[in-house]
Amino acid sequence: LDSAQFITEVHHVTSSQELRGLIDRGKVSAALDLPVDFSRAIAAGRSGEVQVLVDGRRSNSGQITVGYLSSIAADVGAEVSSDAVPSAPVVVRNWFNPNLTYRWFIVPGLSGILALFSALLITSLSIARERELGTFDQLLVSPTSTPEIIISKSLPALAIGTGLGLLMMGAAVGLFRIPFSGSFWLLLASLVLFILSVVGIGLMISAISATQQQAILGAFSIGVPAVLMSGFATPVENMPTLLQWLAQGIPLTHFLIIVEGSFLKAMSPGDILASLWPLALIALVSLTMA
Repeated sequence: LDSAQFITEVHHVTSSQELRGLIDRGKVSAALDLPVDFSRAIAAGRSGEVQVLVDGRRSNSGQITVGYLSSIAADVGAEVSSDAVPSAPVVVRNWFNPNLTYRWFIVPGLSGILALFSALLITSLSIARERELGTFDQLLVSPTSTPEIIISKSLPALAIGTGLGLLMMGAAVGLFRIPFSGSFWLLLASLVLFILSVVGIGLMISAISATQQQAILGAFSIGVPAVLMSGFATPVENMPTLLQWLAQGIPLTHFLIIVEGSFLKAMSPGDILASLWPLALIALVSLTMA
């Protein structure tokens, strides 16, 4: 492995905890776990078994790495014993969602998508509808302040979006039997902040729309690309660099990390906070511009 040109770094660890930490922090794309009887098995003429651990967040590089490691293992096996028959890994065990049940991936993400479109449509139609009916001018000359108008337009979407998100999460646990291993209160706080960031975008669309038809088209022109680039269907890491940068400005990208991590991985508060502050920043910028 040290002699392979395609491998830039090789870390040596002495415990499975160190190995897992390197993978969790994204320091390595793959790891080898050699059992204590590895050399003894080869000296006795038996096949030595090695476990390969791959970071599934980088699926393309992980598959390429496994292919290289299998080739190296076959070459080393042929050198050790001319009678050795190269073999592929017999068992692939996925760390989270071991059976790769598609519902475990899809249903938690749908809670974010439903909340996204409900909040986006409600807020994008709010100001545009009043402007089209002619009542928005009356609102502007009333004693209400700008923050009060923003709050009044945000609360209905916030309540409905949060309710839909919680309903979908409840269906995921109760109806689809998806295990929930994280913190409900952290997930609830993340959902509220996610809806606030979407509300800001919806109010921006409504503020520049003259009619409700323009607001609906604007909401879908923002919502559909946001879903496609959020990592719901394809990993963000596999997209072109430009799209990866654009995806960081989409609230759904960060919320999907939180909701799927809370369901399947029992994501720690520190990891959740790493995805919460971009949501707070998006909400602050979008509400201010609105």
